[in-house]
Amino acid sequence: MKKTRACHLTTVHNRYDTRIFVKECCTLADSGYEVYLIVADGKGNKEKSDVKILDLGAPRNRLDRLVQYRRKILAKAIAIKADLYHFHDPELLGVGASLSRIGAKVVYDAHEDVPRQLLTKEYIPNFAKKTVSWLFEKYENRVISKLSGAVAATPLIRDRFLIFNKRVVEVQNFPFLREFETPDNFNLSKKKKAICYVGSISKVRGIFNIIRSFQYLEDAKLLLGGSFETQSLREACSKLPGWTKVVELGFLNRTQVRETMNDSIAGLVVLEPTINYLDSIPVKMFEYMAAGIPVIASDFPYWRQLLSGTDCALFVDPGSPEAIAEAINTLVNNEAKAISMGKIGRQAIEEKFNWSNEERKLLKLYDWVLEGSEAKD
Repeated sequence: MKKTRACHLTTVHNRYDTRIFVKECCTLADSGYEVYLIVADGKGNKEKSDVKILDLGAPRNRLDRLVQYRRKILAKAIAIKADLYHFHDPELLGVGASLSRIGAKVVYDAHEDVPRQLLTKEYIPNFAKKTVSWLFEKYENRVISKLSGAVAATPLIRDRFLIFNKRVVEVQNFPFLREFETPDNFNLSKKKKAICYVGSISKVRGIFNIIRSFQYLEDAKLLLGGSFETQSLREACSKLPGWTKVVELGFLNRTQVRETMNDSIAGLVVLEPTINYLDSIPVKMFEYMAAGIPVIASDFPYWRQLLSGTDCALFVDPGSPEAIAEAINTLVNNEAKAISMGKIGRQAIEEKFNWSNEERKLLKLYDWVLEGSEAKD
């Protein structure tokens, strides 16, 4: 029996991106789909975990990616003759629209609330940000209305899209339980007073105040995993008080992420209160919980609501290095509290915030789209 063919498209994300490859593509392959993933990184074609990865080659620059690679990925996608196309980049909205016009079934996956995100982009002049955001939202909504369906990473994005398309599901970036099956995180004597931050390193993700907070800590150290947004950002961070406490780990693979969390007493997710982060759902928050360690998080109302009844996080003012340091000290100096919070967070992942619950929504959306039925409750 011929398998249903699904094709994922991205020219921006890493070929082994956690949401795209690890969660969505591998879930589909495990569920019996023939899965293709088109990327643009210059690392060649490969098959992994029953997912066929097709490489367009690396673009020379951003303009090349925006202009030439849209045509390349459209041509490659059409050649695959998939039963369903699933694209992940806002800049591929035009490609999705083109596929839809030739009769293909197409799904857009919105990882971020892009119109709100554009309001924070430094490369857009302040006087133009609202106009650019408004124009993009109008364009995004128009394309969404023509597609077969959409996947939204947060409830806010889902509710916005549902106005224009009935087949929209919220698929959140909750962790795989199997990645953190037996967390060995309840013996703090192994951890040597280490606190971790794992993820993209940028100003808006709070790196300046994270590093500054360590000047107020006597012997705690920061395990810093991830790549700096720019070299100039790294240089600026290296001059901050607190940098001497930083253990710079660089980019981490999934095994190294887990090992770093296992070596840590707590995990930091202290994003700045920009408009696109206030209603976001940070993946790392839930990975820290899955690893069985407490979370030190920005005091955003939505995040408090999300974790309501789950005493696994200390909420702090992300603009205050002193407040971040105080939260770190609380956990470093209170082993019983840290262990209790870690266990509560792990339990919440096992019961609610895990990928097993989310993958069912993704598979249901594929059924809706392929069957051509109306969205179901």
